[in-house]
Formats: sequence, C-alpha cells, structure tokens
Amino acid sequence: MRATRYSKQREAIKQYLRLSKDHPTAETVYQSMLLQFSNISLGTVYRNLNFLADRGEILRLNVGDGTEHYDGYLAPHHHFYCRACHRVMDLEMDSINHINYIASAGFDGIIEEHVIYFQGLCPNCKNQS
Repeated sequence: MRATRYSKQREAIKQYLRLSKDHPTAETVYQSMLLQFSNISLGTVYRNLNFLADRGEILRLNVGDGTEHYDGYLAPHHHFYCRACHRVMDLEMDSINHINYIASAGFDGIIEEHVIYFQGLCPNCKNQS
C-alpha cells in the first residue's frame, strides 16, 4: 500500500471540520480555507474532502438537499435537516441501534449499519412560523 503524503491543507480541512458544528458544504470549507491558504482551489478542497471521507476520517452527508455536507465528528450520531433554512444539525438522542436487529428480522442478508436523517423545522424556523 502506498504511503500518503502529509498535506497542510488536508490537515487544516480536517481540523476545521472537527471544530465545526454546522456540517459545511465543500464551498463553505473552501471559503474558510481561503483565509489560511490564499492559493487553494475549490478542486483541491473537493479532492481532500473526498480523500478524507473515503478513508473514514470525516463523514460525508447526503441529507436530500442536492449537496454534500461534511462532519468531522465520527462518534455514532444522527442528523436533522431543516427544510426551511437548510441547516444540518446533530440530533441529541438515545441510540437506536436496535433498528438493525428489527430490520434483520425479515431480511436474509447481513445488516451492518444504517443511515437515518430526520427532517422538519429547526427550533428557529419553528418559532418564526
């Protein structure tokens, strides 16, 4: 297996995602990285995001809004997508890992994981309506 070269830009992207709670898009990550690396390209940001996601160092989220969001928090957790303001948030809740067992009851294969995105109105949008 080929060794991966160290990249300051990749490390900065990973650190930004670890500290971010808003599940940014590639464009948002790019705008933030421009503050540190004035010559970074959007393509470089995309390549590094895909590299990190493919290696399991960050999460790639497809919440149904037509764009990918990224998350640096790797512990098992669920996400909420607000259909009004389009924010993606971590959802504080008890584990529902037993859903794998329930789904396996009528399935002859092996279920290893699940992805669930909750959708609706976030507290801010709920209070505005």
